[in-house]
Amino acid sequence: MTPHINAKQDAFAPVVIMPGDPLRAKFIAENYLEKAELVTDVRNMLGFTGYHKDQRVSVMGSGMGTPSVSIYAYELFTKYGVETIIRAGSCGAIRQDINVGDIVVAMGASTDSAVNKIRFGHYDFAAIADYTLLRTTEETASELNIPLIIGNIMTTDMFYHPDQNLLNTMEKMGILGLDMEAAALYGVAAECQRKALAAFTVSDHLITQEEMSSDERQTKFTTMINLLLETAIKIQ
Repeated sequence: MTPHINAKQDAFAPVVIMPGDPLRAKFIAENYLEKAELVTDVRNMLGFTGYHKDQRVSVMGSGMGTPSVSIYAYELFTKYGVETIIRAGSCGAIRQDINVGDIVVAMGASTDSAVNKIRFGHYDFAAIADYTLLRTTEETASELNIPLIIGNIMTTDMFYHPDQNLLNTMEKMGILGLDMEAAALYGVAAECQRKALAAFTVSDHLITQEEMSSDERQTKFTTMINLLLETAIKIQ
């Protein structure tokens, strides 16, 4: 056990699907996994392990922001033998050709956070997805006829950002969307020599102001969940 996870040593599968919201983790476990069991509940950060098509898969919340996801990813990688974490997140779209409900996959994650600079001797670290995992996700999406938008996203520490020019800068640089965890997850995975990928359903558009409701954020990510579960069993 760790200060943040009270699971037994072998409680997690090699692949963990990681939404931010622990209630979304519960929703995935109850609706998509067979024989799902609650394996950790410290601070109500729920984690479950079950089966998808007879293969063992875990799902666990990460909380919001780079500190929270860094803690849980690090402990899963180093204390529980997890090999791969796939973030099942939501993001705000920036590009005009991306719509609410689209699926975005982060090939790379720019950031205003200092966490990867700290990890990397205060130099700029290129926070990127594991290539094999990215390729497998793309191939699985093609087989399932699920369109993906793949590219660079932005991870920010500030939900209410004081830089009024940030959206214009991101749009100019071709950033697909904005989240609060992906760059940190990629940094932890690199530090621990493990694999990570961040995928998102677009929950709102930062330019057009379209958005999903809070209930829709929790339940209407079925296409992405199916994609990531199929990817999870392929890579094991």
